[in-house]
Amino acid sequence: MKTHKQWKDDYKQMRFPMGVFQIRNTVTGAVFLDSSLNMPALWNRHQFQLELGNHPDHELQAAWKAHGRPAFVYEVLIEVQWDEAHPDRDYREEVKALEQLWREENPLS
Repeated sequence: MKTHKQWKDDYKQMRFPMGVFQIRNTVTGAVFLDSSLNMPALWNRHQFQLELGNHPDHELQAAWKAHGRPAFVYEVLIEVQWDEAHPDRDYREEVKALEQLWREENPLS
């Protein structure tokens, strides 16, 4: 049986899809942009907050309430690839910079 430390070490070795994504309202075309080192987990958190009615983005929350879950799609815009040659690389700044670049190049996002 694995120890707590082994489980923790295994988790640290896991690689999740990271990058920039949007939540798009298919009715209005409105977009909520975000980025993460673990996009599926953050998308799950957004959905959970929206379902509970306590998402920090009030516009998105109001649209979710008005149109319902089926009116929204999750779309990956930029996915950053892991660099296996540098396993200790910190991708936080890179992912945030890509989000900012996307905002600058797509001002309606």
